[in-house]
Amino acid sequence: MNSFYSEEELKKIGFKKIGNNVLISRHSCIYSSHKIEIGNNVRIDDFSLLSGNIKIGNNVHISAYTALYGGGKIIIDDYSGCSARCTLISASDDFSGNYMVGAIIPEEYKNVEEGIIHLEKYVQLGANTTVLPNVIIKEGAVTGAVSLVNNNLDEWTINVGIPAKKIKSRSKNLMKLVKEFEKK
Repeated sequence: MNSFYSEEELKKIGFKKIGNNVLISRHSCIYSSHKIEIGNNVRIDDFSLLSGNIKIGNNVHISAYTALYGGGKIIIDDYSGCSARCTLISASDDFSGNYMVGAIIPEEYKNVEEGIIHLEKYVQLGANTTVLPNVIIKEGAVTGAVSLVNNNLDEWTINVGIPAKKIKSRSKNLMKLVKEFEKK
């Protein structure tokens, strides 16, 4: 048996939209599939979790053990991806002590912040990066391993740390490779 779902099996999962050449590991967990859109040439590896309102573009790789919590909304544009063990959380409980927290608590006792996480084109998250609600990672920006993104990141920058901060600019030379790749 193949470790990825077949095209026929993917259609039965009930995605809102599913493109061509999509590889999703049988060892991944998918919740609320009717809210998930996936483009063409996408690979989602073992032990990844997708839940909620998620839109994934074309030519995207989601590495093993990555969790996408789309309680608000997560958008991942073309040619972007998440390295191993990334966590994107688009909805978060209020931990101030003024409210209760947790999945088993009724909504009237909680204060949940929902927002959009948007990874624009050519974004790559380094291993163990965490992204919090209401963050836009602009075109071409990347993070180093074990970074926390709680604010927007500028385009074509390399960012590291807790919280993630720009350490230098990123080259745009990969755009030549994208044009070459798209001609094939």
